[in-house]
Amino acid sequence: MRHTLYVLVLALPLAGCGLAETAATGAAAGTSAAEEARQGLQTEQRVKDQVEAAQQAAAQQLHAADDAAGK
Repeated sequence: MRHTLYVLVLALPLAGCGLAETAATGAAAGTSAAEEARQGLQTEQRVKDQVEAAQQAAAQQLHAADDAAGK
């Protein structure tokens, strides 16, 4: 019993020497990584939407050119 108490007393000062800060930093890094991933997915979706819109516009122009040439 005393041995456990001594270990706890000796370990207590170590608990405040950056352990909480390390945990907070790790949580913040995890949060920022998740935010970056979310933003990356949003950017990817915007680019896909823009490519699709450009392809549709090109197809419409081609169709209009074919109609004009055929008439």
